[in-house]
Amino acid sequence: MTKLINDTLIRALLRQSTEYTPVWLMRQAGRYLPEYNQTRARAGNFLSLCKNPNFATEVTLQPLVRFPLDAAILFSDILTIPDAMGLGLYFSEGEGPRFERPLREEWEIRALAVPDPAVHLRYVIDAVSQIRKALNGQVPLIGFSGSPFTLACYMVEGGGSTDFRQIKTMLYQRPDLLHHILSINAQAVTDYLNAQIEAGAQAVMIFDTWGGALSHEAYQIFSLRYMKQIISGLKTRKRGSEYQISSLPKEGGCG
Repeated sequence: MTKLINDTLIRALLRQSTEYTPVWLMRQAGRYLPEYNQTRARAGNFLSLCKNPNFATEVTLQPLVRFPLDAAILFSDILTIPDAMGLGLYFSEGEGPRFERPLREEWEIRALAVPDPAVHLRYVIDAVSQIRKALNGQVPLIGFSGSPFTLACYMVEGGGSTDFRQIKTMLYQRPDLLHHILSINAQAVTDYLNAQIEAGAQAVMIFDTWGGALSHEAYQIFSLRYMKQIISGLKTRKRGSEYQISSLPKEGGCG
């Protein structure tokens, strides 16, 4: 077991006394760093960058060279799970993530299956293990996933949206189908985060990016409920490791 040189984030998450309060600074994958752009150019495209553990490790560590940060966060994408479900993730220049096969038909939704992280998301798990080893106890490593509802938004809409018309129509007209998607997603996220913890992630985060698109009441039913389910199913400690922390996002906003 390698003792953390800087464990400020971990102590803060455990509600222990710290010399200062760590602040989460949201950024777009470091794409403004010249070294990131060089690595991405070598990878060929964003998805290839995510799916290569060596490149993912390189990009994860780059900000630590420039800044005295309190943690490293896994370089990946929140849509790895639906991609592993066979929806066909791709990225269009200037349009963001898209899916070739969005969920529109009932038979497609009923056929959804929870992917095995050790098989279908092996590249992410390998990256976590590789990054943790490269950090060598310098700072803790944060793993992450999208929330069940946020993943469902992309899976049903087929990409980003300004009005979420498709998923809101499903929410009101066929809530049973949406609950089925969310149930599958919740189990998939639980398995995925547990696999990251096993591979070395010392804290995990759930990004509920589109939770704010729901009313307060709908948020409780279609988002928070499933995140609570995930939290209750996460491993809180790993034998031979220091600590594992799981974080539940605040209501109605981005995790």
